[in-house]
Amino acid sequence: MELIIFYFKKLFKILRNEVLVLPSRVVVGIFFIVLLGLPLITQDPYIIRIVILTSIFAIFAASWDLLSGFTGQMNFGHALFFGVGAYSSAILNIHFHLSPWGTVPLGAVVAVLAGLIVGIPCLRLKHTYLALTTLAFPLILLGVIIALPDISGGELGMTGLTRITNSLLGNYYLHVVTFLVLAIIMWKITDSNTGIIFHAIREDELAVKASGINTIFYKLLAFCLSGFFAGIAGGLYAHYMRIAGPSTLELSLSFTVVIYAIFGGAATIYGPIAAVFILFPLLEVFRIWPEYRMMLFAAVVLIILLYMPEGLIHWIRDKIEKECPRCKVRNVATRKTCRICTANLD
Repeated sequence: MELIIFYFKKLFKILRNEVLVLPSRVVVGIFFIVLLGLPLITQDPYIIRIVILTSIFAIFAASWDLLSGFTGQMNFGHALFFGVGAYSSAILNIHFHLSPWGTVPLGAVVAVLAGLIVGIPCLRLKHTYLALTTLAFPLILLGVIIALPDISGGELGMTGLTRITNSLLGNYYLHVVTFLVLAIIMWKITDSNTGIIFHAIREDELAVKASGINTIFYKLLAFCLSGFFAGIAGGLYAHYMRIAGPSTLELSLSFTVVIYAIFGGAATIYGPIAAVFILFPLLEVFRIWPEYRMMLFAAVVLIILLYMPEGLIHWIRDKIEKECPRCKVRNVATRKTCRICTANLD
């Protein structure tokens, strides 16, 4: 009992000193609680399905940000990793009868190999040339898939995949907890020394090289990590929808993930995640006006891009928090002095 009280006090101290001091952290805490507690409020299959798909695409969007947002390696063919994860999981499940518990991680490993295949020829490319080159890879794979219908199902795709679990709540918590864990891992990667190097490569790759850092290794690492997380998203999607088809490699999917990242705020991880949780359900709401659905969606995106060019989450955070000019720690916007070094914030 004393041990439980000790850990409870420790948890309360962490919440008081680390979480409750900033509005953004409070919002993240509430977000976690709402996601994990949603089935206690409603078990409507439609709402559960929307949250599951949103969680899957949030992993996908964050994986793009890990590569393109932090290293500046603009990937316009990110659907390649998603599709590779989906098709690899499907082939292993349908043709080799492996359990989804094995096919999803194995599909992610194949997506890592795809990251290497894409990353190596793209090492010397930048800007427009890099974007166009990455754009070609999902088109190449799509052609291969259509040319091998006996293995991939051709234009119809592969159907009848085994779901990881048939339970409504089991499916919900599997996907939501996986999303939360992977989001934290990606955020921790970007908050580590590796993330600092990624960011430095984006800002000035020549200066990073001059510092003695192997930029080739870190750019390939970014491609592989991004491919791994996107591959998991693709595998989860394929098993949840019980289909892996050409739609998982479409260019529209690659462009959509870029929209998510720019809408929420690139180079943050949490920005693209927030964007998916705003825009994906919003598209479902707009289904009540099917003729104007995409027009309304485009209008929302354009308004954000015009008036909040750094992203919606960046804009909101700058309104409710401010950074200390001395120690760079963020504080509540109403504070006059920094909570760490007591420097003047006005």
